[in-house]
Amino acid sequence: MIATKAKLFDSPGKLEAHRAKLSKARAGKPCLIVSSGTCGMVNGSGALVEALQAGLKELRLTGKVLLRVTGCLGFCEQEPLLILRPSNIFYPHPAPKDVPRLLKESLLGGKVIEEWCYRDPRTGEAVRDIRRLPFYERQQRLVLGMNAEVDPCSIEDYIAAGGYAAWTKVLAGGSPRHVIDEIERSGLRGRGGGGFPTGRKWRICRDKPGDKKYVVCNADEGDPGAYMNRSVLEGNPHSVLEGMLIGGYAIGADEAVIYVRAEYPLAVRHVLAAIEQAKAHGLVGENILGSGWNFQVHVSRGAGAFVCGEETALIASVEGRLGTPSPKPPYPAERGLWGKPTVINNVETWANVPQIINRGADWFAGIGTETSKGTKVFSLVGKIRNTGLVEVPMGTPLRQIIDDIGGGVPAGRKFKAVQTGGPAGMIPESLLDLPVDYESLTAAGVMMGSGGMIVMDDRTCVVDVARYFMNFLREESCGKCTPCREGIKHMLGILTRICDGRGAVEDLARLETLARGVKAGSLCGLGTTAPNPVLSTLKYFRDEYFAHVVDKRCPAGVCTALRSDNDSLGEKREKGANKNG
Repeated sequence: MIATKAKLFDSPGKLEAHRAKLSKARAGKPCLIVSSGTCGMVNGSGALVEALQAGLKELRLTGKVLLRVTGCLGFCEQEPLLILRPSNIFYPHPAPKDVPRLLKESLLGGKVIEEWCYRDPRTGEAVRDIRRLPFYERQQRLVLGMNAEVDPCSIEDYIAAGGYAAWTKVLAGGSPRHVIDEIERSGLRGRGGGGFPTGRKWRICRDKPGDKKYVVCNADEGDPGAYMNRSVLEGNPHSVLEGMLIGGYAIGADEAVIYVRAEYPLAVRHVLAAIEQAKAHGLVGENILGSGWNFQVHVSRGAGAFVCGEETALIASVEGRLGTPSPKPPYPAERGLWGKPTVINNVETWANVPQIINRGADWFAGIGTETSKGTKVFSLVGKIRNTGLVEVPMGTPLRQIIDDIGGGVPAGRKFKAVQTGGPAGMIPESLLDLPVDYESLTAAGVMMGSGGMIVMDDRTCVVDVARYFMNFLREESCGKCTPCREGIKHMLGILTRICDGRGAVEDLARLETLARGVKAGSLCGLGTTAPNPVLSTLKYFRDEYFAHVVDKRCPAGVCTALRSDNDSLGEKREKGANKNG
């Protein structure tokens, strides 16, 4: 008979006792926090951690000072960040060679080394406390809020910070239907782009007959410029795992799948470590916390196909079939993985669940707008000073995100547009006061998507950007349905012709006709949203298209194939107008 290792926790009470013990052991200890997600590692966090470990050893502080290596802390432009607790002194881009001085003067001496501090671009003053950093001041970090408190490979950190408290609360007294009621009352909507009410999806699945059900985490993040889901999995995988435990309990599932891109190796490594740790602690597997309930979690690695972010294509990929979408209904909540009722939510949705259970539906519903509750995480990239991950309440104006948090476009440049939701449409400067919520963005002809934001300045040609996204979508289309397969290819051809200086005014009408046909006739979300870059740029930047097809000029100077001649712009516009009656 093979002996099995005893689980650390076999009851909720033992977990809570361990949490209290951890908190007591850590109370009062100084802590050095180093951000080391993918962005931090690329910027040298590994060498910094090694230098800190050596420095603490030399000063005989190992064990007396906590050294916590975290995931991304959001301010990617300044990664890696080093934070000293409890003072909250922080230094961007610390160099390994400076560690001896840092430990002696800042850690032991409590001194702020001002020449290493971040300088507020508004005032030029050194920012000593990370809580006063302009980048963070206007954020409300809920999903990302625990990233600085946990080493993603340490379940002990997560427990000490309050992790799995929501799960024990559910096991102690929350019936499955009560949990669903709470999620539904909170107003949580899917953060993957569709915005479907999470509680309603869970209820549909719960009410569907069947002795086998699944929950799935969709971490197939393929939008250009988007890396929110990757960073959450890299920085706090246990929050997602806890949300899935609660969701599985609520719908009556005993098995879960986390579908994540294989090209996210750090996220995959941290997720696998989290699952193994949770098993060893009695939080995943058989007879969880002595409740009699079983829940197994598997990881399925995707090959990086953008279309596999769509639910039915994801299911096909997990089952080992070609990742192409299927007609709906039936929806996955009715007939999903292996033909069984399945709830699929994205990373950010699952990470919100424990907070709702801990703090209550009313608390969550009090954040955001009437129809879009809670916060939303965005990746802010492109022509902007402060690239990084930001989390703000739903309904926050775009201007606040781009100017106040992002720091605006580089000096000497002019804001032109922001691309939202991956390849889902562009918003001009005139709409910068638009609140970021599901309904407002949809009304503007774009969408929130999973949360990517690409900022563009006056050096950007919107026609060329539309061409880029059509090329991306042509390559990522599975080709299953004709409107998407053929329509995107023809739109790309027209846009290429326009950028090459061979376009005509008639092409604009052709583009619109094709775009509306693709939107109406495509099978899945890739095809129905693919025309948005074309439709939104035609709507808000039509003059720039006219400059290309009538004036034969690219205002941004990007399309070098366009010629210029001696005709005045007005004469060319008049010729174009007369030609088209």
